[in-house]
Amino acid sequence: MLDAAEALKIVVVEDDYFQRTYAVSLLRKLGHIALEAEDGATALEVLRESGAKIVICDLDMPGMDGHTLVRHVRDEWRGEDESYVHILMVTASSQTADREIALEAGVDDFMLKPLELPILSARIASVARMIRHERLLEQRKRGLEEANTRILRDLEAASRAQRRLLPDVGRDIGGLRFHSEFVPSQILSGDMFGFFELPNGMVAFYAIDVAGHGVRASLKSVALGHLLTAAYFNSYAFAEDGSPDPARLVERLNERFFEDGHEEYFTMFCGIFDGATGRVSVCNAGYQPPWIARVRDGVSLLDLGGFPVALLGSATFETEHLTLDPGDLLVLCSDGATEADDLAGQAFGEPRVQQVVETCKDRPKMIPAHLLDVLDRWRDGRALDDDLTILICERTQPT
Repeated sequence: MLDAAEALKIVVVEDDYFQRTYAVSLLRKLGHIALEAEDGATALEVLRESGAKIVICDLDMPGMDGHTLVRHVRDEWRGEDESYVHILMVTASSQTADREIALEAGVDDFMLKPLELPILSARIASVARMIRHERLLEQRKRGLEEANTRILRDLEAASRAQRRLLPDVGRDIGGLRFHSEFVPSQILSGDMFGFFELPNGMVAFYAIDVAGHGVRASLKSVALGHLLTAAYFNSYAFAEDGSPDPARLVERLNERFFEDGHEEYFTMFCGIFDGATGRVSVCNAGYQPPWIARVRDGVSLLDLGGFPVALLGSATFETEHLTLDPGDLLVLCSDGATEADDLAGQAFGEPRVQQVVETCKDRPKMIPAHLLDVLDRWRDGRALDDDLTILICERTQPT
């Protein structure tokens, strides 16, 4: 005799009273809870009310026959969230063709008439093992779903914390005004950018794109966001004579993050702007080259390259200089835009980014949002495959 925890609810569907009573008595002898139904419609009601997971049904019944009952059960209980119902059909040895139809309808197994206790016991024991396995899988599934919910909640909290590292845009800092968009391809981003005024009145800015996606890339981008402060720029982005030299800062980062045998690297563009002269000293370490939009000469892509940071221990980096006149723009945009492909696999490319800048260069605040809109149409509404950072550095009119 089974204990109460092992006893199963089993619906016996048989229109013949004596056959039904006999089957019920066998099941109760095995220690299970037998629930009687004299026809298919009653069986469905009993299933709904009892939550039973096993049905033993006859094939030939008036009204709703066994085939029809099986189809109704399969339509209503589709096997989601422990709802699968195991169906054992009782047939005569001569009903071979009917068995094929029953299998197509969804019957799990067959037993021959008349029922014998050893055969019935073996069939029920087999189904009981499957039900225990299903319950175990469902428990594990719920555990995974709960863990996934916790992970997603933690990732969303981390995403909010990451965004809090980003500076406020739209305000004037030392002769520059910044406009931006920050779009992670997943919950977290491997991108980071920042800008701040230095003690000497100059303005430092940077944009970083960590190789890869997901948590690892975002952790490094957050670490860099914490590291690259005004104090850090002030300590390492100037030459001994006090002139801006952002390449010196990038070399320092390369020494710090390079590990032999590892391929974890990031690209970076950084600069220091002198509001008194309009001169910008920049260093590009493998980042997508920026565009410059001049009030007088239109928009052009700057020919600035360089090695990524932490990819090669012996890499060297160079500081370049350019001048921004009032109204000029320096447009930084990570390769999440240029490499975004359409449904045909064609990359968005640099010329299309430049066209967006040309369209909106007189309204620099609109460039990030307009570029996102164009990219969304290019991608046919699909999310970007890579993180995207857009940072517009606008030289303001002197006061």
